Amino acid sequence: MTLQDYQMEHVLVVPTLLFHEIGHFQGFTSDVSPYLKTLLDPSYTSYRLRADVEDDPSFKQLIPYCIFRHEGKVFHYKRGKLQGDGRLRSKRSVGIGGHISSEDQNGASNVYREAMWREIGEEVFLEAEYSESCVGMINDDDTDVGRVHLGIVHIFELEEPKVRAREASIIETGFAEPSELANSYDQFETWSQICLDYLTSQ
Repeated sequence: MTLQDYQMEHVLVVPTLLFHEIGHFQGFTSDVSPYLKTLLDPSYTSYRLRADVEDDPSFKQLIPYCIFRHEGKVFHYKRGKLQGDGRLRSKRSVGIGGHISSEDQNGASNVYREAMWREIGEEVFLEAEYSESCVGMINDDDTDVGRVHLGIVHIFELEEPKVRAREASIIETGFAEPSELANSYDQFETWSQICLDYLTSQ
């Protein structure tokens, strides 16, 4: 995606006030059902210019955030210089995902899952059989990035550790135990830190 495409993209958002009405939390929650039922209801969502909402905390951009795990080890990588959001460049991550775009509506019966699979397909080659589940949500009001985003966390349990980078901005990939990655905690983006806290507590 070029810088112009990035700025002109329309992304799905919900009012932050609605999130607070359901129940504000900071960090991670595994109680996803009351949130998803309302936050993904088309009655409350809208598509707005990404350049406008990236600095507008009155809206939350919904982000599928996918973790790939094989026998307890999770896929991790570093965000290279081509990463679209400059606030995340050079940070390490355990999550793959991104915005839900207005273009994901194109006849899809489930826009959220259409966007999730588009993001996975754009960023990595997923070359293993898997089972997938939605395990929680992330909210982080302590950072500029987190203040305008809301993460929906999915774990893919892989039969083999076969995930390869497709995007040039995904570098230094591998699989490792969450406890091992936690030794480099400060190198990870905040959402990944929150997920590592969750994964190491299981």
